[in-house]
Amino acid sequence: MDIIKAVQLYLDKIVAECGPGMKVLLMDKETTSIISMVFSQSEMMQKDVFLFERIDGGRSNERMKYLKCIVFLRPTSENISRLCAELENPKYGSYYLYFSNVLPRTDVKLLAEKDQSESVREIKEVYADYLAVNRDLFSLNIPTSLNALTWIPSALNRSVDGIISVLLSLKVRPSIRYRSTSTPAQTLGKKIYDMMNKETALFSFRPPDDGVPPPLLLILDRRDDPVTPLLNQWTYQAMVHELLTINNNRVDLSKVKDVPKELKEVVLSADQDEVYAKNLYSNFGEIANVIKTMMDEFQVKAKDQRKIESIADMKNFVETYPQFKKMSGTVTKHLVVISELSLQVNKQNLFEISELEQEIACRSDHSAQLQRVTKLISDENVSLHNALRLVLLYALRYERHANCGTAGLLQKIKARGGKAFLVPRILEYVSQSGRQDLFDITNLSDAVKMTRQMLKGLKGVENVYTQHNCLLKEILDEVFKGRPLDQQFPSIGNQVPYRRPPQEVIVFTIGGVTYEEAYEVHKLNQAGYKVILGGTTIHNSNSFLNELLDATNGIQFKHNRLLQAFHSPEGV
Repeated sequence: MDIIKAVQLYLDKIVAECGPGMKVLLMDKETTSIISMVFSQSEMMQKDVFLFERIDGGRSNERMKYLKCIVFLRPTSENISRLCAELENPKYGSYYLYFSNVLPRTDVKLLAEKDQSESVREIKEVYADYLAVNRDLFSLNIPTSLNALTWIPSALNRSVDGIISVLLSLKVRPSIRYRSTSTPAQTLGKKIYDMMNKETALFSFRPPDDGVPPPLLLILDRRDDPVTPLLNQWTYQAMVHELLTINNNRVDLSKVKDVPKELKEVVLSADQDEVYAKNLYSNFGEIANVIKTMMDEFQVKAKDQRKIESIADMKNFVETYPQFKKMSGTVTKHLVVISELSLQVNKQNLFEISELEQEIACRSDHSAQLQRVTKLISDENVSLHNALRLVLLYALRYERHANCGTAGLLQKIKARGGKAFLVPRILEYVSQSGRQDLFDITNLSDAVKMTRQMLKGLKGVENVYTQHNCLLKEILDEVFKGRPLDQQFPSIGNQVPYRRPPQEVIVFTIGGVTYEEAYEVHKLNQAGYKVILGGTTIHNSNSFLNELLDATNGIQFKHNRLLQAFHSPEGV
């Protein structure tokens, strides 16, 4: 189960079917991102694709009948309309039409009617309707999926399309389970089930051998675990996303002081950058050592490049210069990124902040933690964003504590000009099952339920910055141990009961996933399991708080005491 490979194979097939000759690639905004995640522009040019255009704007009117046009679009009504206009007045000699998902027959008929010049040579579906981030991680790039804690219709439809595409590209027809307390998860699961039954021919894959359970599609809800996206992370990919933000494998470094012009924006792709691929999950200290080793190796090679004393030296220089140049660019890129991460860690005092975050997330010590939170959020050197995260974590942990000090902390955030209104919002956002798993500790009697507590103490943990275990890890542990799932994760449709746990699991989280969760999935895959993780988006703490704000718009708030504290100048 390698989703980067799956998308690459589709695109290789598309280009190969057009035959030799110069080609233009006509895309929309989303398919442009889908392609750029798995192939660089230079790699596409090596496949004889020399011109890249967007059907939704910015095109020239020049006719180029000598070019073959590969069209790769999402099958939306807007794209079909634009393509019909293109076929009525074709710019290119021939067209090869490929759609990233299921194309309705009515649209096929409409396109055929508009192709009066008979320039269309091929029309096919290729199921690459998602962003392949890592080999076991995908995103649909939906920044906000809920409003008033219910599905935004366009986000629901896009999620159905994306998941169907993932299933078809992996050639699996899974059983479906969803979080029992999540209405959005149930709605999504039913729509996917209905689509699989509607498109029976597409899902007629060879069933597993007798006794082997089918793959499992597990639909989760971010509301069950609002803690994970609030925590600072210390692995390379996660740190870059938290402190610099990764957008479709690109990192904007334009605001970094003295950054070279060619590094104003850098690409961090696990498929195109070997150094990045090997160190996605290296911790902060490890990646710093890797960069130092790379620098040492580069300096040795740089000296060798200067020693040209014979014909043999010149020949060696010509042969090795491309690799030397590539190494130079890779070393410089990662050095700039890791230097900026180091600067931000020190500037934001993230060691102390992260240690307290982990303490709040993993063990109960109300009095001491309240004192430390109060001290840090009163420090003007602590950014408002980091101060707010500490208060949000405290509010989630101690919502029901007899001496809960959230109202007072909220007033301090408000006095500094921070987004204090997010504190009551997150308490409305967290699901009832999430609230129980987070806070109902005193009444837990069975050991299985205890393992699912998101905020819990850990024994024997040496690294104080990585104590937290995300809820996804606990759930997948239960799945692969073959524990009964019916109560918390009911199935959709008539599922045959299996005694053995599934061998392949695809997890989709409504409301976004995090790179901490991707790391847990990576470790499971390294251990021999087969897991793919996806979500509506990939969050850092900023994007999560933005989605939290949108998701809670229009709901009826219950935390009146906190709302009074927010609106009152004295607090309550």
